[in-house]
Amino acid sequence: MIPPTRWLPMPILSVLLLVVWLLLQHSVALGQWLLGGVLAIAIPLVCRPFWERQPTIKRPWRLFLYVLRVLGDIVTANLQVSKLILDPRGRMRPAFVEYPLTLKENFPITILASTITMTPGTVSAHLRLDGRTLLIHALDVSDINELIDEIHQRYERPLMEIFES
Repeated sequence: MIPPTRWLPMPILSVLLLVVWLLLQHSVALGQWLLGGVLAIAIPLVCRPFWERQPTIKRPWRLFLYVLRVLGDIVTANLQVSKLILDPRGRMRPAFVEYPLTLKENFPITILASTITMTPGTVSAHLRLDGRTLLIHALDVSDINELIDEIHQRYERPLMEIFES
């Protein structure tokens, strides 16, 4: 007997594809169920070679705390950027910063880059091909080393604890 994970590698995705198919067709006829079922099985099978292995979350509680920290930082950064923009003296000190990565897995690096981009005032501009440095543009930088240390302490180290420890 063939194990279900072989012909149904991502069951949740398959169910989601079937539901979306039925919603798009505005029909629950048997033919739509059959065609949607075939697509829900075929699409994940065809796409499976392109999926990277996703790392397991070692500490889910820390992930919850990380999300709360990021949400708080987004609110704080919004206020800081608003103050910078509304300041009539316009004392912004923009800079590009080469951030040295200690994360190794692609998924946590993607989360880090997305977190930096979601936080107002900073944007992840480029990940080097070797995966060791991330180019970041920051709107107001007084000390580059301080920014690197803050990103490492607030975001990268918790991501290492969540995914790589």
